Amino acid sequence: MPEAGSRRPPQIVLAFDFGLRRIGVACGNTVSGTAAPLTTLLAQDGVPDWTQLLRVVKDQGATQLVVGRPYNTDSTESALSAASDRFAAELTTRCQQPVARVDERYSSLEAEAQLRAARQSGTRRRTVDKSDIDSHAAAAILARWLAGEGQQN
Repeated sequence: MPEAGSRRPPQIVLAFDFGLRRIGVACGNTVSGTAAPLTTLLAQDGVPDWTQLLRVVKDQGATQLVVGRPYNTDSTESALSAASDRFAAELTTRCQQPVARVDERYSSLEAEAQLRAARQSGTRRRTVDKSDIDSHAAAAILARWLAGEGQQN
């Protein structure tokens, strides 16, 4: 991660909200500093369809990847921390691209609250489902990385 005040080169960045059944994906860039939900990939015990995931990385032209790191509220590792670490390591190996890690605490709660508020205000017509929350949580993770949080693996 660059030091505070330094500029990042222009990059397309994908972020992943890791889960055992679903992996939320968001896309953004370092020029605009914006992040948007992209899709949610199904996983089985934390293992995605790697062909599908690699296609998303290639189609988006991503040159930087970010994976949320789950922690408990007291900053200890969560039950998913080790599985998330394995996913990030495998992503690094398969994509041959840098993978940064960002604390993902409360990202799903933040995403769900935003989606429900949009639904209540009428700006969102569809009901909120778990895959929506996962991709929006990935966008929250990416926004944190773009804001300078996280570390490079």
